[in-house]
Amino acid sequence: MAATAGYAFAQPAFKGGQSALLDFLRTKIVYPEYSRQNCIAGTIDVAFKLDKDGKVIEAKVAQGLGIDLDDEALRVIKLTSGKWTVPADYVSTTSIIQPIRFDADQTRCGTTKAIDMQAAINDYKNRQELENAVTNFYINKYKGTADLSKEPTIIALKKQLGFDDELISDMLKQANEKLKQHDNEGACTDWTFIHNIGSDKADSYIAKYCTQ
Repeated sequence: MAATAGYAFAQPAFKGGQSALLDFLRTKIVYPEYSRQNCIAGTIDVAFKLDKDGKVIEAKVAQGLGIDLDDEALRVIKLTSGKWTVPADYVSTTSIIQPIRFDADQTRCGTTKAIDMQAAINDYKNRQELENAVTNFYINKYKGTADLSKEPTIIALKKQLGFDDELISDMLKQANEKLKQHDNEGACTDWTFIHNIGSDKADSYIAKYCTQ
C-alpha cells in the first residue's frame, strides 16, 4: 500500500484490506481519453492525508507524468474518502503515498514502444496552450466578449486537436462512468470541457447535475 512518512506506529487501513483497496482503485479508474487513445501507461503516486473519520484530505500528485493520468489518479484516491479505518492515535498530519497503476489496452496497444509513448506525453504538454486558446475563446463567447473574427482560427485549432464528434461522444461516455460512481464533480469537469470547446451536447447534463 501506501507508504507513510514520519510515523512508525499504528497506521490507517482501507476497509477490507489491501486487496480490497487495489480492487477498488482498479474498478473505479476511467481511463482518460487522451492517454487511452495514445496508449500511455504508467504509475502515478498520489499523496494524501486522512482525518479521524477516514476522509481524504489534501490529496495531490506526488509523482506523475504531467498529463491526464495524474488527474484520474487524484480523482480515484478522492473516491476512497470515508473508506479507511483510522487508529485513535494516528497523526493526521502524516502523508500517505499510494501508487496508481494505469495499464493500456494490450489488445490495441501491445506494440506501442516507449519512445512513442514519450512522444505522446510530450505532445500532450505542448498542446495545452492550444487547448487553452480554444476554451478561453468559447468561455468569452458565452460571455459576449469574444472577438468573433477569430472563430475560423479557433475552428481550425479544434480540428488540429481532434475536438470532434467522436471525442465528444467518448467524453460523454467517460463522464457517464464517473456519474455512475456518484462522482458528480468528475463528470461535471468533463461536461464543462465539452461545453467550453463550443459544443452544446453536454449542456443538459450540466443543467441537471452541475448547477448550484
